[in-house]
Amino acid sequence: MQRKSSLFAIPLAALILASQLQAQFTPQEIAERPIWEEFLKTAEIVRFEDIPEGVTKPTRLFLKKGEVEASGAWKNPSGIRGGFLEGWRYEIAAYGLDKLLGLNMIPPTVEREFRGKKGSLMLWADIKMNDLKRMEENILIPEAYAKHWERMKYLLRAFDALVANEDRNQQNILYTEDWRMILIDHSRSFRASKKFTERLVTGKNAIGNRPLPIRELPRVFVEKVGALDFSSIKNAAGPYLKKNEIEAILVRKKLLLDEIAELIKDWGEDSVLY
Repeated sequence: MQRKSSLFAIPLAALILASQLQAQFTPQEIAERPIWEEFLKTAEIVRFEDIPEGVTKPTRLFLKKGEVEASGAWKNPSGIRGGFLEGWRYEIAAYGLDKLLGLNMIPPTVEREFRGKKGSLMLWADIKMNDLKRMEENILIPEAYAKHWERMKYLLRAFDALVANEDRNQQNILYTEDWRMILIDHSRSFRASKKFTERLVTGKNAIGNRPLPIRELPRVFVEKVGALDFSSIKNAAGPYLKKNEIEAILVRKKLLLDEIAELIKDWGEDSVLY
């Protein structure tokens, strides 16, 4: 850990062409996750400020432990807000599933009490922009990163399908300087109602009028999805998911695998899995 460091501060020497990238986090960042988890849980809160973006009204906490300084986004929504079920515990569960599946797109996230209330605290990511800015300013993905960006787009859709994230938008898809995709805001995930167990939120037969297709996926990710069971999800998500929410993931697992199997049938395995 470096003084005034962040998990996603990447030196130029670490930049890699998109064709060589297999994950969003570097091996060093992945190895440092337990260190940052402990930091987020135990570091002193030296100051805080409101974050103007987001309907859940998060707060940015500035933390210090020894010579290390960093910050994180703290939020504690719970219950129905604006017509949607919100839950801070889903942020931590999403991070647990991210690690279990080797997604490597969600920053370290832990439970942290602030002002006498429990909530989730996610390590602040050093980013270049969010997807909204990219779209509004018509910023093109550099050619060297275009293929990797496209694949990460399909990967995030597969993850959202599995966890039933009904709040993916351009503001919670972030990009680092080297165009790696970072995902935040999962407080509207892990739906367990019939609507979210009969169909997925993305894919060919998605809920809603704008289906977002899934076209290519990492073979190892699909294998890890296939290996999911109640016990592995429970261990990854800890106390942050209820029994029916875990069972709903397993129902969506089958729906997602069925869709992938259909893609393979139509396009061939080598065209779908890499």
